[in-house]
Amino acid sequence: MKKLRDTIEHYVLEMENHWKVLPVAKQRFLTKVFFGGYVFLTVIAIINIFISTGQKNNAMSTNHIEGISKESIEKGSGRDNTVNSTTKE
Repeated sequence: MKKLRDTIEHYVLEMENHWKVLPVAKQRFLTKVFFGGYVFLTVIAIINIFISTGQKNNAMSTNHIEGISKESIEKGSGRDNTVNSTTKE
């Protein structure tokens, strides 16, 4: 675990040094681009939420679960409830 933490820390320091080497104008430009992308994704998510909740058919349907055998639930089914294991005892 310590080796993983050291690897991540080394990578972060390397990226931080790479960022500091960039000219200030390039840092500002990249910051604006990243922030603009974040705002764009946030606006898209909010619009998607408004569209999905604004629809009239936005109701949750609850139905009976199909495919469950009633035989295993019945107590007097005559089945043995033991499990056959393939491991050696």
